[in-house]
Amino acid sequence: MWFDVDPRSSTPIYQQLMEGIKEGIARGILAPGERLPTVRDLASELSLSPNTVAKAYQRLEQEKIIETMRSRGTFIAEQPPIVNSEEGWEEVGVLLDKVLVEAYHLGISHEDLRRLFARKLENWNRRGEE
Repeated sequence: MWFDVDPRSSTPIYQQLMEGIKEGIARGILAPGERLPTVRDLASELSLSPNTVAKAYQRLEQEKIIETMRSRGTFIAEQPPIVNSEEGWEEVGVLLDKVLVEAYHLGISHEDLRRLFARKLENWNRRGEE
């Protein structure tokens, strides 16, 4: 599996699954149209309850990131969902605000935060090329 689930994390397991699948798509590990494991298979592989996997799949389907076709399976959506750009900017802005608060409490300067972001973005781009 390309991602790990940490049962000790404060993040719910279904959310960790969602984030792992979203990251796999963003990094090109999972391609549009690619079939995902069945709920039971993924639950078995990760030693999770099928209900947990089903919840993650259901939420991803609501976000139009995956699609389920009866008797065919669950697939990565062919096109990423088109989000109103203002709505998308707002959502990312909220996440960045959280990062800024955490950086402040960790004593990370704005300049160090800029360097960290640039390094992370560079690493992200490099991983996509692999």
